[in-house]
Amino acid sequence: MSHALEDIQDLEGVGPVTANKLKEAGFDSVEAIAVAPIRELVDKAGLESSAAIKIVRAARQIIHVDLITAKQLYDRRQSLLRLSTGSENLNKLLGGGLETQAITEFIGEFGSGKTQLCMKFCITAQLPLQQGGLNGKVLFLDSEGTFAPQRVYQIAQAMSLDPDKMLEGVFIARVYNSDHQILTVDHAFKLCQEENIKLIVVDSVLSHFRSEYIGRENLSERQQKLNAHLHKLTRIAQALNLVIVLTNQVQANPQAFFGDPTRPAGGNILAHASTHRIMLKKASNNLRCARIIDSPCLPESETYFAITEKGIEDAQPKPRRGD
Repeated sequence: MSHALEDIQDLEGVGPVTANKLKEAGFDSVEAIAVAPIRELVDKAGLESSAAIKIVRAARQIIHVDLITAKQLYDRRQSLLRLSTGSENLNKLLGGGLETQAITEFIGEFGSGKTQLCMKFCITAQLPLQQGGLNGKVLFLDSEGTFAPQRVYQIAQAMSLDPDKMLEGVFIARVYNSDHQILTVDHAFKLCQEENIKLIVVDSVLSHFRSEYIGRENLSERQQKLNAHLHKLTRIAQALNLVIVLTNQVQANPQAFFGDPTRPAGGNILAHASTHRIMLKKASNNLRCARIIDSPCLPESETYFAITEKGIEDAQPKPRRGD
């Protein structure tokens, strides 16, 4: 969005007291307010409904949130940036790399390579545009304590990059419960603008939600909170033109008499929120198979990569006897 940033106090109906309430609730910019649901301003910032409606309307007028034609949307999509994964195979599978203004979800069981991919992306995101990067920094939300700075250091060294500089470009948020995770994303708008963050990683997105909301009686509340959380990530991706990567676990599928006995965790809420969903599986010879399982524009297909010193690299499975 090509418009000058405004201070939220310049908005009609926002005085110093209201501005403080909004900022404390994570609404630090005109963009953050313009794309927020009115109910969220009422609940989180403690505003009256009429005041929230007025403020959101004023913010939307400034950044021109209005109707566009399909042709305008098509033209806008031509200017989307793509982040290289570090693997030509995986880039091709994703239609050229990880899209900005979208959520890409990597699903797999423990050891399938989800976190390894994310740590590689932490480096490629910082590379210049001409090298497949986004020339920006990274916000990494770590819900399971899996982020390994020594691994990022190793990958950067193997790629002949300055490892200290690469580590400086990654902001780690160790989130300890679902509310902490939600709050961190609520406040991400401001950090992303101030620090030129072009990639947000949430590894893993469901871990705390699954452990805290146990039993069918808590499922509805969990899904409502998760839905709002994912929509906030979507709005950040679209408003600030950055990449969102989520990792997700698999769970048993008791109805699968044939085919895959596992399915992605999170149900329809996560399935609908993610733009592109990729299933990761261990393959022979320590390779990993990546398969598109859902995408509005990418065909269902699969490819292979290897986890190496450089993070990930292209690989092909060896043909079996008789093939």
